[in-house]
Amino acid sequence: MDKMNGSYGESSSSDDVEAPLLLSPAASCGGEKGVRPASSSSAAAARVRAILAHRYPAIAAGPAACAAVCGLVELGDGHGEARNMLGVLAWVFVWWVTGAVPLAVASMAPLFLFPAFGVSSSDAVAKAYMDDVISLVLGSFILALAIEHYHIHRRLALNRLPRHGGAAGDIDSGGDEVRRFSRAVVLGVVYASVIGGMSTLTGTGVNIILVGMWSAYFPEQRPITFSSWMSFGLPMAIILFLALWVTLCFMYCSKNTGKALSAYLDRSHLRRELSLLGPMAFAEKMVLAVFGALIVLWMTRNLTGNIPGWGVLFHNKVGDGTVTIMMATLLFIIPSGKREGEKLMDWNKCKKIQWNIILLLGAGFAIADGFKTSGLTDILSDGLRFLKGAPTMVIVPVACVFSGIITEFTSDDSTTTLVLPLFAELAKSIEVHPALLMVSGAIGAQLSYLLPTGSPSNVVGFSTGYITIKDLVATGLPLKIVAIAALTVLLPTIGPVIFGMDIKS
Repeated sequence: MDKMNGSYGESSSSDDVEAPLLLSPAASCGGEKGVRPASSSSAAAARVRAILAHRYPAIAAGPAACAAVCGLVELGDGHGEARNMLGVLAWVFVWWVTGAVPLAVASMAPLFLFPAFGVSSSDAVAKAYMDDVISLVLGSFILALAIEHYHIHRRLALNRLPRHGGAAGDIDSGGDEVRRFSRAVVLGVVYASVIGGMSTLTGTGVNIILVGMWSAYFPEQRPITFSSWMSFGLPMAIILFLALWVTLCFMYCSKNTGKALSAYLDRSHLRRELSLLGPMAFAEKMVLAVFGALIVLWMTRNLTGNIPGWGVLFHNKVGDGTVTIMMATLLFIIPSGKREGEKLMDWNKCKKIQWNIILLLGAGFAIADGFKTSGLTDILSDGLRFLKGAPTMVIVPVACVFSGIITEFTSDDSTTTLVLPLFAELAKSIEVHPALLMVSGAIGAQLSYLLPTGSPSNVVGFSTGYITIKDLVATGLPLKIVAIAALTVLLPTIGPVIFGMDIKS
């Protein structure tokens, strides 16, 4: 996580000094006696270089994209706010992708753009920047800093790796091959955690939400059980795991990768690194205990529809963010056992919190709310009514892409809660089996592969500093395409057996 913190700490002198936008008269005219005046062409070239150094073309591209959308896109009478929402989205997205301004600054843009364009009030958009998911991320960052401070991540990795004798340990960033492999490792963990969760009913919140809405909207249909969902989700996950492996090997590995990593995979080197850490201290044990307890609380808050978790004791008003902040607070209470009065964590150790990521998530939630309040969601839903009478091979990918686009800007669970009711009503109106739309929408909501705002795993991977938005897009887009194609084939073929779909649907 250290790499992402350079912008928060002390910056180099080159970062502090900005290139002058206009040359001084002395510089443009030769200035000092005896100095030959610069030619007009060289002065113009210097001005161009200064403008590019300030990144003004990229900065101007955001408002230009917004103006183009607002001026050219026509959504019909009474939909001015929805059109403005599209324009604001174009502005923010261009700044995100081009890096015209720092990521945190681009993520704060909705705070002034939404009220200015009439999308939502200032209070409404500000509230989107703090909710249970953001509390979850904030608390997780504090726990991650505690684990990093006490080198627990190194101890766990070094204890684990020698027994398998062949996985990258503490990989340094020296050398192109090692840097590329480091990016592949981070991306692999990011995507594998999401893909694996897709395979079981309790693996993601999306699957649980799907089951709840399925039983609420269509109680007469065959229920979705743990085993039935796994019969569908596991083949999907296997296909995506293979696609992930091929993509990472093709994009980030070469024939020289093994040779470049050999110095880091030596068993004696790993054992020597472990011995330098010494025996596990009291502070490390307590941080591990807090982290382990948090994982148990996460996993047992809600179990299944028939087996309630501990959350029912609090009338299900407790979220994952609640327990994460609670456990993070314990780190500031439990003594470290090193010095008198010292706790496991203090606020000075929290200066490395990734506030840019937290603001990025807030922007994602604000955009999701903007979709609803501006009426853009209803317009998109109405636009899907052309699917009536369309073949299954068209309905499935369209529903998946619709959900997959929205999920890039907000959490998977929020996307699912937003689109599944729309798909449930749409299935009734166009007279198709609800599984075609609802299962496709649920799978699409889990394909948040392109932006850090999509899922907590994206946030964690992005905060390491090894990957950028370009890496997520370059790796995630092929995966997303494979997932949509696999869903388009699997749902019509094995869906009738699993979900009781009419084969003609």
